[in-house]
Formats: sequence, C-alpha cells, structure tokens
Amino acid sequence: MAVDDKRLTALQVMQDAPVIPVIVLHDVAHAVPMARALVAGGIRMLEVTLRTTQALACMEAIARDVPEAVLGAGTVRNPADAKAAAAAGARFAVSPGYTSAVGQACRDLGLPLLPGVATGSEIMMAQEDGLSELKFFPALQAGGTAMLKAWSGPFG
Repeated sequence: MAVDDKRLTALQVMQDAPVIPVIVLHDVAHAVPMARALVAGGIRMLEVTLRTTQALACMEAIARDVPEAVLGAGTVRNPADAKAAAAAGARFAVSPGYTSAVGQACRDLGLPLLPGVATGSEIMMAQEDGLSELKFFPALQAGGTAMLKAWSGPFG
C-alpha cells in the first residue's frame, strides 16, 4: 500500500487502517516504546492527540525513532496545530470538527485531513472544500448508526 510513500491521501489512511488508535501521551519516555509495541503488533497507523503539553515532543520522538509508524496528529483544532503537527512529523491530521481554515492549512502543508463531522452542515462544508473522507465524531452522542442511516439519503 502507498502508506510507505512520504505523501498520503486521507483515503489511503482509512484503507490501510480502518481502526486507528487514539493515543494520549503525557511522557516522552513512553512514546517510542508504545509506538514500537503497536507497530510490532501490526498497527502502523498511530494518532497522537494534541491534548497534552508533551504531545508534540512525543510525536517528534516517534517520527525520529519509529520510522515504520505512520504518524498522525489528533485534536487538530486550528491552522497553528496543523503546522506544529507537520513540523513534529505527522503525516496525517484528525480534527474534532471542520473549518475551512483548518482544511486549507492542511492542504497547504500536504497533510491529509480526516475531519470530525456531526451535522449535515459540517458535511456540506467539508464537501464544498473538496473533502470526501470524513470522521463521524462524536458518533454515539451524535446519533450513532441511526444518524448514519439518516445521512445516507441526502449524502449517499
């Protein structure tokens, strides 16, 4: 699969890993051993959330020391987060929502984005900006499978 290529698409991220672990790291010392264990277990696609003060340092360590991991940044909420994540070695981004500013920043950086969407308006905004791969988030709280069924009509 093309995940070994330096540049990915959001579709490649999803095809290679239909389930991506969402990782919250507080200690850089745990980052590389955890990433190595996941990769050894067959999980190469890793999403490190930007929810802690050590997240970017953890991402830098993983990118440097576990090159076989395909590193992504989660909780990307603004263009500055996208830039910092790319600089730390992220090869894709996941956001809890969608704004055109985040979408444009990720496009400018060549960083595939999997934006979270919970409303029809968010889906339409992401589609208007050229995105077709989206993350239903927060799925359970937003209606779960019943909401997906409802969206299947207008969004096919």
